[in-house]
This record gives sequence, C-alpha cells and structure tokens, in this order.
Amino acid sequence: MTAGVQTIIYPVHDKDSAKSLFTALLGVEPYVDEPYYVGFKAAGQDIGLDPNGHAKGMTGPVPYWHVTNLKERLAALREAGAELLQDAQDVGGGRIIASVKDADGNLVGLLQDPEA
Repeated sequence: MTAGVQTIIYPVHDKDSAKSLFTALLGVEPYVDEPYYVGFKAAGQDIGLDPNGHAKGMTGPVPYWHVTNLKERLAALREAGAELLQDAQDVGGGRIIASVKDADGNLVGLLQDPEA
C-alpha cells in the first residue's frame, strides 16, 4: 500500500548552491543540513538534496513513494520489469529507501518510515 509521493530527492553537484536556491524557492531553512544530505519540509512535502545522487545513478529528481512494506513493493516492481538501482537501505532512524528504473529510464523511489 502507498501513501503517495511525499518526498522528492534531487541529485546536486554543488550542495551549497542548491541549498541556497531551494531555501529561496521554499521560503524555509533546511531541517537537515549534513555533508551527505540537505532536507527541507514545505507544504507537506520533503525535498532533499543529495550531493552523491549522480554517483548513485540519479539523472534527475526522484519521487519517493511512501509505502507500508518496502520489501513487498520493491519485489512487485522488480517482478513487473523494473531494474534495481538501490536495494533497501536504512538511511537513519529506521527510515528505509530503495530505488528502481522502469523500461523508459524513469526513476522510482520507495520510502518506508519506521512504525510509530
């Protein structure tokens, strides 16, 4: 089951420049500002900047679908023909992400938050 797209991650080459741009766009300061990731919360969305995204195969923004069972959704996507880009990985605090690419080259991210 999915709760929709609530997170979009952008691969960036210059984290500081991108942080300035998104701060101006969103009108809020980042809630996370680390060398490996900058995160914003605005209008019910998480917007992330990943300075390592290009090295992970990200060619543009990746929408992350929030799901209740990431491993199940990931298996279903792979069975439907998606190519695995990033297997399930805990990125901190029990939040798990993964990503795939469809036959047209579109990137699809999955995100599972820890159970409350």
